[in-house]
Amino acid sequence: MRIDLHTHSIASDGTLSPAELMTAAAAAGLDVIALTDHDTTGGWEPARAALPAGLTLVPGAELSCRWYGPDQTTALHLLAYLFDPDDPALCEALAAVRSDRERRAQRMVDLMRADGIDVTWEEIVRYAAGGTVGRPHLAQALIRRGMAASVSEAFAPHLLGERYRLPKHDLDVFDALRLVRDAGGVTVFAHPHATKRGRIVPDAVIAEMAAAGLFGLEADHDDHSPAERAYVRALAADLGLVVTGSSDFHGTNKTVPLGAYTTAPDVYERIVGAAKGYGPLR
Repeated sequence: MRIDLHTHSIASDGTLSPAELMTAAAAAGLDVIALTDHDTTGGWEPARAALPAGLTLVPGAELSCRWYGPDQTTALHLLAYLFDPDDPALCEALAAVRSDRERRAQRMVDLMRADGIDVTWEEIVRYAAGGTVGRPHLAQALIRRGMAASVSEAFAPHLLGERYRLPKHDLDVFDALRLVRDAGGVTVFAHPHATKRGRIVPDAVIAEMAAAGLFGLEADHDDHSPAERAYVRALAADLGLVVTGSSDFHGTNKTVPLGAYTTAPDVYERIVGAAKGYGPLR
């Protein structure tokens, strides 16, 4: 079995619709795909409706979280699988994150316009296509104006990396773990040692997360070096956590193809067996 447990559609910051993503997953030879758009379940139903024969969908989300340490805070992402999408507490928390993302993006547009970049909020909304607004949608505006050749270039410090980047609201990671657990879901820490992304969460905090219900660590990810993948595997073994591998597919917003990294079938079965809120869709 080929299992990819981390992908995005236009419901957040991918470039394929949920239906197109399901078709692409089948064409890539996947047997199981998780849809994990940022802080939303909006793609679940259109993905389910478009499922090709032989492909299993694991509904999920990638939650924007933060660890609030005594001297610093660190952003991180939790992959949440097979939770009840109608759980009131989790729905309220995710709605608050999405609303903040929209207000943040509007303020970033204002900053860009103040510097003479003729981007409009209406344009950004079109790029989001009804999904959660994020920096990749602002990046599209810069690309169309010839100010960057790719999303990665648009995230450079003089553009969306620093100059026009504003802080955003994130869920406290321990609150997020509790919310997903109470909604019957299973959590995996996405790319936990990707130092190329910036500051990482200390191992001692990951141990606390494991004690609070974290189920696994995503080791095989394009943002991890081989040494970081090995380190994450060893850490997971020490903490009794499962290890996953995923593409973190974003369509043309990133260059990593579907199925570039995969999860072992026995790990997938353990995730499904631990979930109480929802089941895989076939």
